[in-house]
Amino acid sequence: MSSPAVIRIKPYHYIHILDNNKNVTRVEFGPQTFTRQDHEQLVSGPDSMIMVPPRHYCIIQNPVARDEKGKPVTDHLGQTKIRHGDEEIRFEQEPFALYPGEKLYGKVSPLQVVAPNTALRLRCIRDFKDDKNPRVAGDEWLFEGPGTYIPRVEIQVVEIVKAIIIKPNQALRLRARKEFTDKSGVKRRAGEEWLVREVGAYLPNVEEEVVQTISAYVLTDKKAIHLQATKTFTDVFGKERKAGEEWLVTIDDAETHIPDVYENVIGEVKITTLTSRQYAVVLDPVGEDGKPQMGRRVLKKGEAVFFLRPGERLESGIQSVHVLDSDEALLLRARESFKDGSTERKPGDRWMIYGPCDYVPPVHVEILEKRKAIA
Repeated sequence: MSSPAVIRIKPYHYIHILDNNKNVTRVEFGPQTFTRQDHEQLVSGPDSMIMVPPRHYCIIQNPVARDEKGKPVTDHLGQTKIRHGDEEIRFEQEPFALYPGEKLYGKVSPLQVVAPNTALRLRCIRDFKDDKNPRVAGDEWLFEGPGTYIPRVEIQVVEIVKAIIIKPNQALRLRARKEFTDKSGVKRRAGEEWLVREVGAYLPNVEEEVVQTISAYVLTDKKAIHLQATKTFTDVFGKERKAGEEWLVTIDDAETHIPDVYENVIGEVKITTLTSRQYAVVLDPVGEDGKPQMGRRVLKKGEAVFFLRPGERLESGIQSVHVLDSDEALLLRARESFKDGSTERKPGDRWMIYGPCDYVPPVHVEILEKRKAIA
């Protein structure tokens, strides 16, 4: 079917006309009544011009090359030059026509609005220089909301990042993807892990990987937690811990405790309670310097409450006070040299203690047997 000789072009419409003598395609804009010559052919149209309303954009593939004044550049034959394989993003402007070779990619879309506590993770796909610093292909950064994101052909939107809400008694465990300086000004190395304890919304950076959200252990006067250091570090209480060191965190230290990245939770420790009629012997007690005193024994008499420190254990558990009647006695033996009142005892010495009385053996003494008077 041949093209009509007279073409009526409405306002904001255009057509593509091929000049068969020159093999050049040009654009005719409306409104006009176009009379086609015999050597001319209607290639496409009439088509509506593309309208980009406020806060919208569109992507044009193979855009025309323009001069400093923004006018299309043509060659010596009058054919408009296009940038093959390239793209151009156009924003709010007067309705415009597509020149021969140009294509509209997708459709006219609204600009993306980034809400508060969210961000766009952006990646540079070709080198360019923005308002702040030059970007090279492969760079990633965040566009944090609230705000309207203005797209560029050099930038690819990877994903939408949402802030993580850190509640009271919670912390966020992060890992560095590469070497960088975090929001607190601390230099991090690739693979390093740390905790963010501040309550509120936290937006992870592109160099940060969220490992998990950690909840605090609630400590009471009857419960403590047993920790072990996986690396030498300084804990939240300002005390240096050596790798492999074990310790307790009790309510005297804090009401709640969030284990650090270098703290391994061995378990919870229940309090040991002694009544007025009980006693216990603690083996390998922990000294004031926090180190276990191997081979030593400490006597705990009731009434008393205490936590067994790491490495400590009870000899024979919790024991009852020995109650001797008037016809009963205990045969004792000294474990080591000590002074029993005015009597000097030597290792291996034996003696008797007679009732009626209550008796709690000191750590230097062991009970061999209980004897009863012969009637």
